[in-house]
Amino acid sequence: MYGVWTPEQVGTAEEPVLARTPEGALMRRAAYGAAQVAMRMLTERAGGVTGRRVVVLVGAGNNGGDGLWAGAYLSRRGVRVTAVLLSPDRAHPAGLEALRSWSARIVTDPDDAVPAVERAHLVLDAIVGTSARGGLRAPAPRLVGATEAAGVPILAIDTPSGVDPRTGTVPEATDDGPAAVTAAETVTFGARKPVHVLARDRCGPVSFVDIGLGPELSEPPITVLEAADVGAAWPVPGPGDDKYTQGVVGVAAGSATYPGAAVLASGAACLATSGMVRYAGSAADEVRAAWPEVVATDHVADAGRVQAWAVGPGLGTGDDGAATLRHVLDAGVPVLADADAVTLLGAHADLRTQAARVPTLVTPHAGEFARLVADLDDPPDPAPDRVDAARRAAAALGVTVLLKGNATVVAAPDGRVLVHPAGSSWLATAGSGDVLSGIAGALLAAGLEPFRAAGAAAFVHARAADLGAGTPGTPGAPLPASHVQAGIPDAIRTVRAAALTTTGAGR
Repeated sequence: MYGVWTPEQVGTAEEPVLARTPEGALMRRAAYGAAQVAMRMLTERAGGVTGRRVVVLVGAGNNGGDGLWAGAYLSRRGVRVTAVLLSPDRAHPAGLEALRSWSARIVTDPDDAVPAVERAHLVLDAIVGTSARGGLRAPAPRLVGATEAAGVPILAIDTPSGVDPRTGTVPEATDDGPAAVTAAETVTFGARKPVHVLARDRCGPVSFVDIGLGPELSEPPITVLEAADVGAAWPVPGPGDDKYTQGVVGVAAGSATYPGAAVLASGAACLATSGMVRYAGSAADEVRAAWPEVVATDHVADAGRVQAWAVGPGLGTGDDGAATLRHVLDAGVPVLADADAVTLLGAHADLRTQAARVPTLVTPHAGEFARLVADLDDPPDPAPDRVDAARRAAAALGVTVLLKGNATVVAAPDGRVLVHPAGSSWLATAGSGDVLSGIAGALLAAGLEPFRAAGAAAFVHARAADLGAGTPGTPGAPLPASHVQAGIPDAIRTVRAAALTTTGAGR
């Protein structure tokens, strides 16, 4: 598990470190780390370092200074560096002097800079830092656009310029070119910022350079689970366990129109190591045919005792769906509410009140989220800030919220937030949410609190998609939800193996 801090928190942590270190030492340490990443990229992408061409797009202030110092270190290693000063009068003086001492080329005219970026092997984005807001300003869009058009990779220094470092949002492109950088990789210093997990598609792989801020950092507002964390939390049966002690999950999903939702959710619960799965709904025959181990019945009242319910996928939003959700919430056990159940919660105040009385996890996408919070005073909008919107909704509704999207955001009513960065687009497919419902429902039945169940389920869900596609971690087109479902056992094995490697222990 690692933390994510806001730029303001990082700035506060830097103050005592700067006070006890020689002037400029922290910047040089960060720049040296950036140069190391740049040299590794040159070796991998251009076959070497000496004689390769690197262009540094240099803005004003400390981010530009990081880029200038990184350019100086690269020049010392035989790289042919060109620094494009976007604000010549405000370039970092010490960094500029260091770069000039190695006879690097300095360019101030954008017309001269365009051919330089087009011929480069690598471009360093040192345009703006984490204090900036809004998109790129001229002439940066033109130069970034020329870089992208030439297919030259960009290494973003600290964060991709133009992307909001707090929320990961990206402004619309302008007539001059892109409003933000899309980096092949990003190197950051001291602490990871929200942009690194909320806009992974803009950051690329993120390298972390430790500059000694750790002891000064406050509690992180966002955490990110890693494989070992998920594996350590995953329920594993012991010698004294049986199907009941491992957790019995009830699935109330599907309809005559959407029987597949019931099959996907029930099957995912089985594969997520639930001790027993009980299905209740009109798709009982289809569920039995696909998963004979599921105990299936037509009505939730006949389902028998469960330790948690997963309700909503394909359920319908009419009176029958509302009655089913009401029965499930009345059972007094943890509830996973997805899809139509989320819409029903948004439409019925009494159901929202019931949901707040039991441990409830809701898993909306953006449209369902809007319906869920529509009746709240000042309903949160996830478009500008998904973390803030999920946190506010969780607090107002008294439930844990898993907001689906390119990066999954999980917020608990007490303010805790997890983010799972998207590693691929394999989950952009119909039915993948039904699979997530089954996984999370199984974890709730096994005794995990909604916040931890949501984080672990999101992680394994994404890992299962990668494994089902056969290309872990590779961005690409979506695949059928049944392939995501099929990847669950291997995904669980990988996180358990990571936990065993980290701790050397079992459960």
